Amino acid sequence: MTIQTAIDALATLLGDGLTRSKSDLDLHGRSESHFLDCPPDAVAYPVDTAQVAAIVQNCADHACPLIAWGTGTSLEGHSLAVNGGVVVDLSRMNRLLAVNAADMDCVVEPGLTRVALNTALRHTGLFFPVDPGADASLGGMASTRASGTTAVRYGTMRDNVMALEVVLADGRIIRTGSRARKSSAGYDLTGLFVGAEGTLGIITELTLRLRGQPMAVAAAICAFPDVESAVAAVTATIQMGVAVARIELLDTASVAAVNAHSGMSFAVQPHLLLEFHGSDAGVEEDAATFGEIAADHGGTGFARATQTEDRNRLWKMRHDAYYAILASKPGHRAIVTDVCVPVSRLAEAVAETQDDIAASSITGPILGHVGDGNFHAILLIDPASAADRTAAEGLSHRMALRALRLGGTCTGEHGVGMGKLGYMAQEHGTAWDVMGSLKAALDPAGIMNPGKVVRG
Repeated sequence: MTIQTAIDALATLLGDGLTRSKSDLDLHGRSESHFLDCPPDAVAYPVDTAQVAAIVQNCADHACPLIAWGTGTSLEGHSLAVNGGVVVDLSRMNRLLAVNAADMDCVVEPGLTRVALNTALRHTGLFFPVDPGADASLGGMASTRASGTTAVRYGTMRDNVMALEVVLADGRIIRTGSRARKSSAGYDLTGLFVGAEGTLGIITELTLRLRGQPMAVAAAICAFPDVESAVAAVTATIQMGVAVARIELLDTASVAAVNAHSGMSFAVQPHLLLEFHGSDAGVEEDAATFGEIAADHGGTGFARATQTEDRNRLWKMRHDAYYAILASKPGHRAIVTDVCVPVSRLAEAVAETQDDIAASSITGPILGHVGDGNFHAILLIDPASAADRTAAEGLSHRMALRALRLGGTCTGEHGVGMGKLGYMAQEHGTAWDVMGSLKAALDPAGIMNPGKVVRG
């Protein structure tokens, strides 16, 4: 029983649905972040749950590692075949199976992306709110418990996945949850698989909670003299109960990069980007309240946008900030951090991180979803420089430890993958061993995305 015998059997089973071409292997061996390439031995393209189950059963019979793949946008090496094996690319399972408008939910296959889903929902008056920035697959978003710019109002994938169909490591197909809005029936298996990063099974169907498209939407932007003032305004806004749908921070370096990349002309100082959802009167009131809070904290240039094209341009700028920062230093790659702290400790965490980066030999613009205490530093390194990598890894390490010291987490939304394994024991203690026990119970041979989330 070897990887090769598993692949030979899959070739008979899948025909053209299995590839070993170098281009496909290279594509599925890359990461969006700094990890070294890890091409798999083969890539399988199932078209339905039955094929996924057959692939899993075959690989279980041959002790062959399996790695589920959505769109490859994850940032902690989640989808890399570190032990070789077969990547299961779910992009051909991309159908919207049902929309239950009266109940405000839908059923999708895992390869459907969030943008494609919202495009299909446009005529229904409903939308799916979780927005990680990248046009990620919904299965991948569930597997990493993704969130993003709208989490401050609508929650993360944890809050928006109602039920799942999952293929377990032995090929069994199970369903978790239901379309009911609540249940007290047994363990929350849906919650177990949301965030498991494909280490316990492969998600083949999702039931998602939908929201009503707001009557009115307004975006806003405001400059601040420093990051501390911007963060203080965020804290005051949240504590006052202002119903912001998004509230994002860009520091001075991020704004400069965005200006150069997107042709903007914002003042080169920290900015908050916001969005308000609700009725016309509610949006107007919330925006006015924030304007007053911003002024109290030194905010200037507060401006609102209600036209769709203006709002889209503003948020495209924010979603493209990562690529703008990369473009600011051609030839560099990024070590992307992701920590989350209680909102009351956010200013402290950001200030200490800024000082740490300023004292280092590399640059690291800061941005993030500060409405829920989640922020990132984009640490830019020359891939050929060992000194750069050492400096960035040291900064990232201290950020994670700082977040834990302040009562937070080493990852607010990117997930564990390989990159955050080193902090799991400190964050979870004995509970990490319990996670390992669950993994051993559901995947005793360790074939499902090995090397991620739990102790190896």
